Amino acid sequence: MKEVKIESTLYVFNAIEEVPDTIQSLMKQAFSARQKAYAPYSKFSVGAALLLENGEIITGSNQENASYPSGLCAERTAIYYAGAKYPNTKILKMAITAGSQTKSTNSPIPPCGACRQAIAEYEVNQETPIEIYFMGETGKVVKSNSLANLLPLVFDKSVL
Repeated sequence: MKEVKIESTLYVFNAIEEVPDTIQSLMKQAFSARQKAYAPYSKFSVGAALLLENGEIITGSNQENASYPSGLCAERTAIYYAGAKYPNTKILKMAITAGSQTKSTNSPIPPCGACRQAIAEYEVNQETPIEIYFMGETGKVVKSNSLANLLPLVFDKSVL
């Protein structure tokens, strides 16, 4: 038997004011997108904003459904729209903010597993890492230089 150690490097900023201006702007768009979330069941709103290689900004918010599996997370709403509208354009950066309508959310909230897998598909296909920044409503912001830090043993087309 051989032991394998997997390490991830994340960067933690104490507040949004510490991240670069371009990321502050992207995160503000994610905040705006979060306000458009349709989350009557979970009362948990998420907004995402993507910066594409062509300079376009794509936003998305979570959209729930009474049949829970039929809803879609903010990250996948944005990334799928980017893929549909700009199929050959790389995604450079993603900003995510999440907050509860029933309590204060001050700690960084990363993408769920399904969103990590969807982001992985785009990152693998474009052969370029996607920088991911995530936070709650306020407080610290976490930066990952690549989805690979959040999902190190990625399942992709190479195994099919």
